[in-house]
Amino acid sequence: MRMLVVAVVALSFAFTGFSSIALAGETKAKTEEMKGEVKADAERAKGEAKGLKEDVKGNEVKGDAERAKGKAKAKGQKAKAKAKEEKARAE
Repeated sequence: MRMLVVAVVALSFAFTGFSSIALAGETKAKTEEMKGEVKADAERAKGEAKGLKEDVKGNEVKGDAERAKGKAKAKGQKAKAKAKEEKARAE
C-alpha cells in the first residue's frame, strides 16, 4: 500500500511538472511573437520616418526606397520572430 501511494504521488508530481513546462513553452512562444511584432512595427516606422525626411527634401524616389527598405526589414523581423516562436513551442 505504501509503495502504491509513493508511486501515485511521484506520478502526480511528474505530470504536474510536464504540464507546467508545456505552459511555459506556450508563454515563451507568445512572448516571442509579441516581441517580433513590436520590432517589425519599429522597423516599419523607421522606414516611414526616413521616407518622409526624403520627401521633405524633395527626393521622392529615395523616400519610396527608404519605405521599401523599412517594409523589408519588418518582414525580416517577423520571420525571425516566427522562427523563435516555433523553437519556443518545441521546447
